[in-house]
Amino acid sequence: MSRLLLLEDDPNLSKTLIKYLTREGYEIDWAKNGEEAVDLTYDNKYDLYLFDINVPLINGVDLLTSLRDAEDFTPTIIISALVDITTVTKGFIAGADDYVKKPFDPQELLVRIKAKTATLKEKIKFRDFEIDIQTKEIFYDSKLLSIGGVLRDIFISLVKNYPNPVVKDELMLFLEKPSDLALRVNISKLKKSLGIEIENVRGVGYKII
Repeated sequence: MSRLLLLEDDPNLSKTLIKYLTREGYEIDWAKNGEEAVDLTYDNKYDLYLFDINVPLINGVDLLTSLRDAEDFTPTIIISALVDITTVTKGFIAGADDYVKKPFDPQELLVRIKAKTATLKEKIKFRDFEIDIQTKEIFYDSKLLSIGGVLRDIFISLVKNYPNPVVKDELMLFLEKPSDLALRVNISKLKKSLGIEIENVRGVGYKII
């Protein structure tokens, strides 16, 4: 059973998530503020962190930064209503592995949790593809594919979030010079390189179909 730490100061949302994720087979510890979360990380080993940003005492980004500085590399999903590119970028710079916008469907979060806990395994299988998590190598029918680092990172992100879309701002982080045009060009290249269908979800981002 995977054990998760939830940092969230909204009691209603927390109780809903705890009930849902417990039913799905996860063990959940709940911290209502950053200091409680710090104490729990000292005393316990977790498979995944779920951190809100705007919480009392120590915010989620500062907490994550401190944990990474202490060489705690537990996979982390940030859940927040703040989705401007500056905040999202700060989250990923701090060491977040994923970012989920509030409000969200618990089932969407579950898919992302499964994807992130799958990184504890060596490989992810998706259709006829296989991704080596450690090296980020992508295989098709057991043959190693040669694609650029940007396309590779976009594809892995899309696979980890499948069947849900990846928000555009998150995909932008993989680009050296982010722009809507640059992202569309890379998505088009990825579709042609791997022979997959990728849909533009208007106002959200992209997803594999």
